[in-house]
Amino acid sequence: MKKKYKVAIVGATGLVGQEFIKVLEQRDFPVASMVLFASDRSAGKKLHFAGKEIEVQETAAESFQGIDIALFSAGAEISRYFSPIAAKSGAVVIDNSAAFRMVPTVPLVVPEVNPEDIKLHNGIIANPNCSTIQMVVVLYPLHKVNPIKRIIVDTYQSVSGTGSAAIEELTVQVKQVLNGQSVIPHVYPHQIAFNVLPEIDVFLDNGYTKEEWKMVEETRKIMHADEIAISATCVRVPVFTGHSEAVCVEFSQLMLPDDAQRILAQAPGVKVLDDPSISLYPQAWPSAGTDEVFVGRIRRDASHSNGLVMWVVADNLRKGAALNAVQIAEEMVQREWLNPMESRR
Repeated sequence: MKKKYKVAIVGATGLVGQEFIKVLEQRDFPVASMVLFASDRSAGKKLHFAGKEIEVQETAAESFQGIDIALFSAGAEISRYFSPIAAKSGAVVIDNSAAFRMVPTVPLVVPEVNPEDIKLHNGIIANPNCSTIQMVVVLYPLHKVNPIKRIIVDTYQSVSGTGSAAIEELTVQVKQVLNGQSVIPHVYPHQIAFNVLPEIDVFLDNGYTKEEWKMVEETRKIMHADEIAISATCVRVPVFTGHSEAVCVEFSQLMLPDDAQRILAQAPGVKVLDDPSISLYPQAWPSAGTDEVFVGRIRRDASHSNGLVMWVVADNLRKGAALNAVQIAEEMVQREWLNPMESRR
């Protein structure tokens, strides 16, 4: 009989939290019992899992007694406070915030790329940034064959990455603009309807935004490749779900588009959509609700003999967040790595 686990979701009423519930159900994760946590504002709400109605509880220090796996998506501040408490209570935390991603002792995992890092956990595992996840799923299979020297990436990120308030803001603003009304932004610094904003997260002293620098640092950590030169420009676009990326890659040696297509067609979690003659390429709209990372428009980089350019798209709420976290949990229980590394020494 397959072992089942007591699972908690922190931030259960948010977009990613609700996606956690869907993914766990759809993938038939071995859940013995489910507990849902959120802030005091959301406590008392009722959500459904596996045909049962579950009341959302306020997250507290004593919430994690008896929990095996805790999926967090409640923001970095909440994660920094409650994740160590949960880990000390015996749960393994898989955290979707940026709180622990660059902590050297915390594994930062994309299961298609570095699953072996999961076993190094001491109670907390970090889920990478959504835009980083989809890029490394595509680039790592190529990197294994022909080491990557440089990446230049421009992202086109949907508003769902900011949360439900941003989805509402885009919806309202579109109606206001079409009706000739003035727009007053609240979630973003400027109007997002019919606009693009090259500002995701705060600006750093080096001129990059925090989102852009996440892609630089996280990519190197996940791929165990500190030597890769990376530059990113992250842009918010008026799309509800699905992040898109234009990725330019310089390899150590020549790689032809046909070779890259062949490698990626066999890569886990990747689906190649690439036939310009019939306008076949990845798109954000049809990616919503799917699990794969889509890649297309693979072509020679006209500016570099060892370069390729490609277009990468994925559902940022699924593979970019909830699905990746659940896949980490699946890998962990399948390989019997639930116990922290220090208890296995």
